[in-house]
Amino acid sequence: MDTLYYIVYILICSNGAYYTGYTTDLDRRYQEHLQGTAKCKFTRSFKPLSIAQSWKIYGSKADAMKIEKYIKSLSKKDKEQLILFPEKIGVTSGIRTARNKI
Repeated sequence: MDTLYYIVYILICSNGAYYTGYTTDLDRRYQEHLQGTAKCKFTRSFKPLSIAQSWKIYGSKADAMKIEKYIKSLSKKDKEQLILFPEKIGVTSGIRTARNKI
């Protein structure tokens, strides 16, 4: 059974790169990234500095994964635009979203 919503997020990391992921609990997942747990290979090497943006995805896990994959396919410049204009993700994906307050 899927949860009520998933959260897709973008982190800014110490090397200037953006890391994109999805979760059901952003606070817990961010702490895992900070601690460099086994699940977090990239952020173990390049610590996250902050959560750049996040969205609640009202749909299935597959919907969240689709948006995560889409964001990962973007150039750094396009990711920066998405961070500045987070409402574009709902238009682009066609999936019901709500921007998280960060």
